[in-house]
Amino acid sequence: MTLVLQRKTVARSNQKTQKTLSGRQRFRRDRFLLLIGLPGILLLVLFHYVPLLGNVIAFKDYAPYLGITEAPWTGLDNFRVIVDGDPDFVNALVNTLVISFVQLVLVFPVPIALALLLNSLLSERLKRVAQSILYLPHFMSWVIVVAIFQHMLGNAGLYNTWARAHDLPLLAIIGNPDLFIPLITSQVIWKDAGWSTIIFLAAMSRVDTQLYESVAVDGGGRWRQLWHVTLPAIRPVIVLLLILRLGDVLSVGFEQIFLQQGPVGLDASEVLDTYVYNRGIVGGNWGVAAAVGLVKGLIGTILVLGANKVAHLFGERGVYSKW
Repeated sequence: MTLVLQRKTVARSNQKTQKTLSGRQRFRRDRFLLLIGLPGILLLVLFHYVPLLGNVIAFKDYAPYLGITEAPWTGLDNFRVIVDGDPDFVNALVNTLVISFVQLVLVFPVPIALALLLNSLLSERLKRVAQSILYLPHFMSWVIVVAIFQHMLGNAGLYNTWARAHDLPLLAIIGNPDLFIPLITSQVIWKDAGWSTIIFLAAMSRVDTQLYESVAVDGGGRWRQLWHVTLPAIRPVIVLLLILRLGDVLSVGFEQIFLQQGPVGLDASEVLDTYVYNRGIVGGNWGVAAAVGLVKGLIGTILVLGANKVAHLFGERGVYSKW
């Protein structure tokens, strides 16, 4: 008890010292850390913040041969596809929301479940082998992943070839608009679910083993340990990743969907990311594409801030702490 009180006293004194230091003193104290982080800050500003200035073409009749400065201003005309409800835009928006909702419900919990299963394995060797197998698909590009699914489930794929040889019913999955959302959802789970378990496993590794022993002494089995120790320990991480996922709710993977749009058709596969590409680069409506992309980014920012505010109301830290 005395040791705990001493640690609390030291922590409080450190906090008071932090508050009394001036900005110049803190800069001198942390100058080496700031110097180490300077290249990363410069790259972030150069490649992430400076390009944001290009969003000005959302308010111009931009053409590549004119350039940004010479393109005439059009005001909010490029946003009419959103306000007037352009059919192609509405179709892309509906598809994006449906896919995002399905993946939020089905994809987001999978890494948590996998992490809990891996954490329950007693053999460290078996755990490492399972982790390596689950991580492997993440390092494959979407071109390879889509090709694997096509070779397995396509009309001339491995299963249908075997089914024809044995007079069994064929699977019409690849190119079927009705099964497009289940197909891309299963692809996301297969490719990225294993890799996403790293964060949850790291959070579980910080749980004090004495907490599990206390539950076991009280007669609690694995389920009670899971419910009363493990899940509360990783709850802040779950909330944080959920908030970040809401920020990307209007981005459902350009490359994955673009590679499979041909056989399915735009009615079932067009999303906002591919709409921006098809309308801007292919169709030449650069200003409209920039306007849609700008609104998509603003909505994602609002969702992150709103979800973070809700997390604060429930006592969670969220992406950032309250001031």
